[in-house]
This record gives sequence, structure tokens and C-alpha cells, in this order.
Amino acid sequence: MGEFLSVRSRGIDDVERVWRQFVPSARLERVDPRTVSFSWTSVELAHFSAVSYELAASVHSSVRMTDQIMACRMIADDVRIESEGRPVDPRRPWVTSDAGADAQWTGSARVRAFVFDRSDAERVARIASGDDRLVLRRIDPQARDRDAATQWERSFAHVSSSLVAVHDDGILAAELHRHALLSTLSAFSTSYAEAVQRAHQRSSAPRAVRRAVAHIEAHAHEPLTLEDIAAAAGMSGRGLQHAFRRTLDMTPMEYVRRVRLSAAHEELRSGTAVSVSDVAKRWGFSSASRFARYHREHYGQNPAQVARMF
Repeated sequence: MGEFLSVRSRGIDDVERVWRQFVPSARLERVDPRTVSFSWTSVELAHFSAVSYELAASVHSSVRMTDQIMACRMIADDVRIESEGRPVDPRRPWVTSDAGADAQWTGSARVRAFVFDRSDAERVARIASGDDRLVLRRIDPQARDRDAATQWERSFAHVSSSLVAVHDDGILAAELHRHALLSTLSAFSTSYAEAVQRAHQRSSAPRAVRRAVAHIEAHAHEPLTLEDIAAAAGMSGRGLQHAFRRTLDMTPMEYVRRVRLSAAHEELRSGTAVSVSDVAKRWGFSSASRFARYHREHYGQNPAQVARMF
């Protein structure tokens, strides 16, 4: 069962109170109280919310998310958005998770947002992609291109208007939630989009490459050489190198590293790791500093940060 909410107000406290109900980390840091006019509509499900609001005010707002993912489109004459200290094009939708974002505007702004529970989103994304070890991460805050941005806005319009009518129907609301999530993860550069692409590449890959991939994923926790993988694939090491480059745009050993990095990241997230160096060694990284560099490049965080979070 979903909950429909509609609010109209001219009070600053109402604005922040309502917004923080959906995004607990949201802050209105500077607001001119003389200019406030607020109109809000939302539908909240168990792991997902669709939000539309208009706020007339001079505002500086921020969100810092750890357990949520928010995709947002902000329409205003004078708006500036930053994520990780870099400007975001306000003419396109943008997505934020761990990195957070800051926005400033004067006058009136119209905001449209999907807010997802991160753990549930990751569960659905793993099922949809077929990657049981997928860790959701945002690669770029902005929509991939103009077509992706347009498609996301169409999805938002469809989902938000439909939810108002069917939020009490659990089955239909769940379908709309799934559509909102997968359209969002596909519209932006995310690890989900990468996983879907890899799945497509694997399904159309030569049989030898599929055999090699299966061998790597089954034995990533063991010592592996190019010769081991080539033997499992039934071809020469040189031939396997060429086949991987042609099909997956990486070498077999780069694929080994990616699989091991994903497994190490999952172990850090589980909260059972004794130390980062132990995890690095267990998954075949002889240098803890090199493991940390690979982890930062792929996940945007130091491994120690992930271990502390969980």
C-alpha cells in the first residue's frame, strides 16, 4: 500500500520537514523566509518514492546519501548544481547517492525526483542484470545523453501520474516502482548499465570466451594464470587474448582482476573483514596500495571507507 501526500505551505519549517521525510539527509541551508511558497505532491511506497514539488524561494540545499539513491530534475531560471565539487548541467536529470549534491536557486524551481532505497534497488538490479555480485554505483551524475534524459523524464511523468491513481494497488504499484528503477539505472552511467552490457556481450560471445569467463568466475579465489584460463577455454593464450579484446574489450587477466575486485568489495561491505590488507591478499592482490588504487578507480571510494560504513 502506498501513501499519497499533498502539501501547500508558506512556512520554511514545513518545507524542510516534508522533504526530510523522504530524504533524511536533505538540508535547506539558506532560505529567504520572505519568498517562500511551497507546493508538494508525492507517493511513498515501501522502498521507493516519487516526488513533485514547486518551491518559490532563494535556496541553498544539500543532500548526503548513504542508504538511498535519488534521481532528480530541477527546472529553474537561475539554478546551480554541484556533485563532488564539480558542476552538473541543470538542463538534464542527475543522480546522486554516496557523493551527495548541492543546489542553489533564486526565484521559483520545479523539482521532480525518484528516491530509491539503495539495498532494495541493488537487489532488483542484481536480478534484472543476472549479476549476483553487482554493487550499484554511479559513474557519472548526469544522464548519459539527450535521448536518455528525455526518456527518463517521460518515465517520471508516466510513473508519477500513474502512482497517484494506483498507489493502493500493490501489484501495479510494484510494477511502476520496478519500471522507475530500471529506467533510471539505464538512463545514467551506472554499474547496472555496465552489467547489462557485459551480459549482452557474454551471451553473444564466442563459446571459448564464455568458457573462459565461467572458469574465471568459478575459480577467482584460486591462483589463476593466462595458461590456466586458455586451457579451460580450449584455445591458445594468444588466441584467447585476441578473443577477449574483440568481445569484452579487455584482457583475460583484466577480467580476473575485475571479478576479484568485486568479490573483495562485497567482503568489505559485509562487515566481516578483519583488515583491508587481509581482504586484498585473499583475493589475489599482493599490494594493498595497488588494491586501494583499483578500488578507488572502480568504486570511487577507498576500501577502508567501505569497511567503516558497514
